[in-house]
Amino acid sequence: MNLEQLNFHHLFYFWRVAKLGHLTRAAEDLHTSQSALSAQIRQLEDRIGEDLFSREGRRLVLTDTGQLVLSYAENIFGLGQEMLGRLQGQSQGITRLRVGSMATLSRNYQENWIRPLLSDPSVVLTLESGLLEGLLVRLVQHQLDVVLANETVPSDPERPLHCRFLGSQAVSLVGPSHIWKAHSLRLPEDLQGVDLAVPGPRHAVRAQFDALCASAGVTPRLRAEVDDMAMLRLIARDSGWLTVLPDVVVQDELRSGSLVAVGQSPQLQEQFYAITTPHRHRTHIVDRLLSLSPKNPLSDGSEPC
Repeated sequence: MNLEQLNFHHLFYFWRVAKLGHLTRAAEDLHTSQSALSAQIRQLEDRIGEDLFSREGRRLVLTDTGQLVLSYAENIFGLGQEMLGRLQGQSQGITRLRVGSMATLSRNYQENWIRPLLSDPSVVLTLESGLLEGLLVRLVQHQLDVVLANETVPSDPERPLHCRFLGSQAVSLVGPSHIWKAHSLRLPEDLQGVDLAVPGPRHAVRAQFDALCASAGVTPRLRAEVDDMAMLRLIARDSGWLTVLPDVVVQDELRSGSLVAVGQSPQLQEQFYAITTPHRHRTHIVDRLLSLSPKNPLSDGSEPC
């Protein structure tokens, strides 16, 4: 059977019967007769080539195939209900929030941002990471609701986007406490020849760090360049080298004392942005999260990129 041969009206009737577990109740709910409802479900079974229900006395019980079809029907019609709710400005029921995050962004920061939703049973989260340009394409196509980034995007009248400044985090020089606890270093003056792990060239902080070292004529010994913040966190913990990275990446290790900060510079800051499209059907969940974030003092917090 090809997709164009699948009758979604029949699938909808099956879904209602499976959800209610009773043919009579489903017929009343759908304002049709039991015989008409049974006939349409039989047509769906004929197309699929397998039974969807078996009878146990007066009860309808889903077969293994019926369970599988129901799981897909739940997604199809659940998303349909969600779409109608979004279009009608309603917030009842389940809301799906699709968040894209730059691959170089700390997962700790992403979790901190969505934390208010983790205990909300009405929210289903879809989280993905990737390169900024690819995420923005998916955002414009409404396949994502918001993109978290540590850089802004160029203004483009052909692709209007809104950037919300969420805040900034200090960037520190950190190392294992059993080696570096008693040390305090000036950054960048004391880094000449020091073994360092640093963010990769794609990370916004890396350009700041390189410029800082160049202005002071300092050349550290780079032992690792790492785009992925989770990997950089492990290197900071296990290598014995000093590591330049945002505090939020190692917030748990700094709190526990396994890592210590031995230097900072006010010229090193990671900034965070939420990027959205200006379409009027933006989910209320995004607006809720944005309302909890500090506003950009230069705008109302929702300035065009």
